[in-house]
Amino acid sequence: MASILPFPSSPRHREPEPLWRELLGTELRRRRHERGDTLSETADAAGVSPQYLSEMERGLKEPSSEMIAAVAGALETSLLELTSSVAAGLQPPAAAPIATAQPASGGAFALAA
Repeated sequence: MASILPFPSSPRHREPEPLWRELLGTELRRRRHERGDTLSETADAAGVSPQYLSEMERGLKEPSSEMIAAVAGALETSLLELTSSVAAGLQPPAAAPIATAQPASGGAFALAA
């Protein structure tokens, strides 16, 4: 006779998704460091205070699209490139590809008997 499996009493525990502002801040800081710019240099070029940029980088601010665009411009990147990088951070890690057997003939089709 088959065993009866108990139904889980609580929903599966899932890790909370990261916040957009935190991923944005991480990406801004990464790009600024990649360029070798100081916080003050980037803030001046963007027309924001160093304190505000610091809070953006730490994920403490929900900046407007205008502020994000200003900082992107100061980092010499487009808003599209910046937001695409941030969106990529929301993607779950890719699963390992499944290996498929190739036919011995190397062709794209195989016949079954």
